[in-house]
Amino acid sequence: MGVVQYQKYDDRRTSEMQTTTPDTLAHPALEELELAAVLHALSDPVRLRIVAGLARGDERTCASFELPVTKSTCTHHFKVLREAGVIRQRPVGPARFNTLRREELDARFPGLLDAVLASA
Repeated sequence: MGVVQYQKYDDRRTSEMQTTTPDTLAHPALEELELAAVLHALSDPVRLRIVAGLARGDERTCASFELPVTKSTCTHHFKVLREAGVIRQRPVGPARFNTLRREELDARFPGLLDAVLASA
């Protein structure tokens, strides 16, 4: 399969080109993680519940979480977490396997994740 480029617009930046293939998802690099985006992603109770579930260390599918929202809203929450750099998603067929980017978040923002999870 070929490489697809698409334009992504964001309130904080004018525009950014990202390259992805149909079997991959775009994830920000460590140096691209922004504190405001991470804090925004962690500010929602549903997203915080997802992060707390992933903090246990297991890779989990989106469907493995029992969340009090519709499927489309759940998809939105996972997208916000991925685009902020909080989680990494790995597509396998129609499912997406999720892991917390704990080591990367701890390297970029030491103590932040532990503080947020402890207060949740």
